Amino acid sequence: MASSRTGRPPVQRAPRRPAGRPRPPRDNPLRLLYLRAHKAWDRPLTAYYLIFGSSLLITVLGLVMVYSASMITALQLSLPGSFFFRKQFLAASIGTVLLLIAMRVPVKLHRALAYPILAAAVFLMILVQVPGIGMAVNGNQNWISLGGSFQIQPSEFGKLALVLWGADLLARKQDKGMLTQWKHMLVPLVPGTFLLLGLIMLGGDMGTTIILTAILFGLLWMAGAPTRLFAGVLSVAVVLGAIAIKTSPHRLNRLACIGATDPGPNDICWQGVHGIYALASGGIFGSGLGASVEKWGQLPEAHTDFIFAITGEELGLAGTLSVLALFAALGYAGIRVAGRTEDPFVRYAAGGVTTWITAQAVINIGAVLGLLPIAGVPLPLFSYGGSALLPTMFAIGLLIAFARDEPAARAALAMRQPRFGRKRAAVRGSAGAAGPRRWNTMRRRASAARSSGER
Repeated sequence: MASSRTGRPPVQRAPRRPAGRPRPPRDNPLRLLYLRAHKAWDRPLTAYYLIFGSSLLITVLGLVMVYSASMITALQLSLPGSFFFRKQFLAASIGTVLLLIAMRVPVKLHRALAYPILAAAVFLMILVQVPGIGMAVNGNQNWISLGGSFQIQPSEFGKLALVLWGADLLARKQDKGMLTQWKHMLVPLVPGTFLLLGLIMLGGDMGTTIILTAILFGLLWMAGAPTRLFAGVLSVAVVLGAIAIKTSPHRLNRLACIGATDPGPNDICWQGVHGIYALASGGIFGSGLGASVEKWGQLPEAHTDFIFAITGEELGLAGTLSVLALFAALGYAGIRVAGRTEDPFVRYAAGGVTTWITAQAVINIGAVLGLLPIAGVPLPLFSYGGSALLPTMFAIGLLIAFARDEPAARAALAMRQPRFGRKRAAVRGSAGAAGPRRWNTMRRRASAARSSGER
């Protein structure tokens, strides 16, 4: 090899590219970003993180907005400004315990609890109609007083009961191959749901009735009900709903206030119109946390049914879109869990919970926007109300448990090494000795997870 004058070997230069050959196309940065996002989105634990993270953020933001929206109402009632916030925080703390229990309880125990929860919900809804036990709030006889300022609304627990009981019922019939016959698909699911709806309608709660009807349709859709069966059940529901609305002037007024921009005669559309005023005055980034004007006695139920309007006034369009994005992420994760599982009970239960939370959020936000009639249902995990928060957080725990129970997610969790174990391995010896031992441990955990009979 020839050397240069300095005695060093000559520098090897890269061969020149032929003039006729085109340069290879560079990867588009946007495409690379899309591929990375798609890869991260398709990981086994994505649904688990989405459910846990979005529900946590919604609950925390809801606590902040409950404190902001309820302060003036509490002072007007000669109560401490943090009265409603403390009650909501207590309910959220109890709900967190229920969530942790639900996410740790095995699926078999959830199925075993379906019938006791259903029986308890029916019993409590019957007690609501007993004079001296049940109490009316805002014209609806759907509450039981627990003493002091604490009440319970049994119809909220009826949603959870319908999800668990309907999922277990359809799963057992699917295992026996009975869902191919429409009679087995409808009986006893539809009569049992109508029993719950009748008990709720005795108290005049039309909003909760709509949510339970949505859960019923969600379960039938996942069970593969034909279109004509849907049409038949929907026709019966529409007729019963029309009768309930026609016989109540209050419900007729709510239906007439869709899209209203003026309070109208006798201020029948006062609440809906002032909800629009609150959203319109918020602008892009809002007037600031705690700076709402409508909560000073102008907007009724500012911390319950219309808390989304106060959120729009104080946090603006950015805040409301953030809330919508969190609910969209939660709904997507629930659909993903229901679509990827091979357990029929998990599929029906996850789909029922997702239908429940999504439908209730759509009805509440649609009423605040003036697109739907005011149904009097709270925004899940966000509005004030312990009776609504407790079963919803238990249902979120169900979704988290189902997301953790996916075969791929279970294997990914099994391959994780506890943090203190990594530190001990690093201290024990060299990196070369600790590396293979840690890898063998993860491999044994993964093989153990795959050999459990799950696919």
